[in-house]
Amino acid sequence: MIKRKEFDLALNELSRLLEEMGQRVERALSESIESLKTMDAVRAKHIISEDVELNQLEEKIIDLGSRLILTQQPVAKDLRRILVAFRISNDLERMGDLSIDVAKVVLRMDGQTLIKPLIDLPRMAEIVQQMITDSIQSYVREDVNLAYKMAKEDDQVDQLYSQIFRELLSYVVENPQNASQAMLLTFVGRYIERIADHATNIGEAVVYLVTNERPDLNN
Repeated sequence: MIKRKEFDLALNELSRLLEEMGQRVERALSESIESLKTMDAVRAKHIISEDVELNQLEEKIIDLGSRLILTQQPVAKDLRRILVAFRISNDLERMGDLSIDVAKVVLRMDGQTLIKPLIDLPRMAEIVQQMITDSIQSYVREDVNLAYKMAKEDDQVDQLYSQIFRELLSYVVENPQNASQAMLLTFVGRYIERIADHATNIGEAVVYLVTNERPDLNN
């Protein structure tokens, strides 16, 4: 059995790895949206190529946490902290995949001209990027108030997504030739909305970590 100080250092390393994952997901989302705004296929391909690094970070978190459970047999909050780290890393991996999906839309639209300037989609992405940061920091600092903030921001994202959907539908009604691109842009909105849901899942996990109670922040 290792000493408490060494165990705490290992827990801190879990937090550091999660922060690194969060930063990579946030950057992937930001870069994907920028590649969409400029229809930059080269940039989109680069984003997609970096997905393997995010998966490697998730594997490191699972490996470290598993070794701590097997060798230290932690109980109560220590065990919850490790199990929550597993859940968060899985949510972050899914968020990374969804960011990659945005980049893949850029490749599918390669050569097209945007049917409208992108305003609300980047706004959605900005909110979600902050949610990613806040969700990870709520874990690192065990900040329940920051975790609950996810629910309010998720509502904002949902409202923007509904607004985007209605606007794109109107473009299709006005000109059916816009249907294909409008559908793809709707997919982008849905991907961003799903990332927000995963950030909210992290908030729920942090509340469970701190209080040992399971809230539902996605309502």
